[in-house]
Amino acid sequence: MASISEFDLIEEYFAGQIVASYGVNLGIGDDCALLTVPQSKQLAVSIDTMIGGVHFPKNADPELIAERAVRVAVSDLAAMGADPLWMTLSLTLPAAESHWLAGFSRGLFKAAEEFNLSLVGGDTTRGPLAVAIQVHGSVDPGQAMLRSQARVGDIIFVTGSLGDGAAALAVIKKELDVGKSAFSYFMSQYYTPRIWIREAHALSEVSRCAIDISDGLLADLGHICKASGVGAVVEAERLPISEPLRKLAEPDAALAWALTGGDDYQICFTVAPQQLQALEELRERHRLDITAIGEIVRGNECVCLSNGRIVECDNLGYKHF
Repeated sequence: MASISEFDLIEEYFAGQIVASYGVNLGIGDDCALLTVPQSKQLAVSIDTMIGGVHFPKNADPELIAERAVRVAVSDLAAMGADPLWMTLSLTLPAAESHWLAGFSRGLFKAAEEFNLSLVGGDTTRGPLAVAIQVHGSVDPGQAMLRSQARVGDIIFVTGSLGDGAAALAVIKKELDVGKSAFSYFMSQYYTPRIWIREAHALSEVSRCAIDISDGLLADLGHICKASGVGAVVEAERLPISEPLRKLAEPDAALAWALTGGDDYQICFTVAPQQLQALEELRERHRLDITAIGEIVRGNECVCLSNGRIVECDNLGYKHF
């Protein structure tokens, strides 16, 4: 296979496919991008790194790898109630294979178009497969949902359903055997999870505290508890578990995945009691798929109760180290 230079690689697969978004004065092709932040807005910035063989199978479809990488990164913007603007890409490859790059580029820009994200720069290098995407968004000053703003008495909500991401990983690892329909469902949950960017923006009208569920509900809700100096009680019977997962797994396994599995990229948020009526109006107006699962309490522990008893978990969620 003929070698390709870094600049030719960028020009062929990334520079020519532009998603138009606000404020791009100068994009790919110079030492830096030049960007104009929307007037009277704060800039929200986050970065996610995914390693082949750790965060996705090395032999996965490159189009799906790219879609997953963008969605995982955008989920952080959703958790803050921010609107997506731009992204940068750092791509490390063991080899510059045209077929792989074409698929990856296709998935990258497919997801970028969905979220109206412009690719404005990045870097490519040779090494073990890794994808790092930095996303930039805008939010009104004082309107970002923060982990530190939960208060005793707040009701805890989550979007969508929990546990599908962990179940999907078990299917990928061939630890679970499922039929064709269920396989398609779980693969979509893993590679192209729904990211609640528009819904979270609406929720920021009534919530000041949120986090995306990447490492597991108890682990990520625990981050809220630590930052806010509170405790949390989750009721197992209230957890939203999808019908495919209920059919796939025993109740105890489904509960464990919902609590600690991670990779769901749902939004966990809290709402003060006086805002519940406003939340209900938002739910109806935007057809929000949300479920109340517990309450913020005094203390510093995050626990799950089932019929009044604490659910014991081997671990609280994914650990990076």
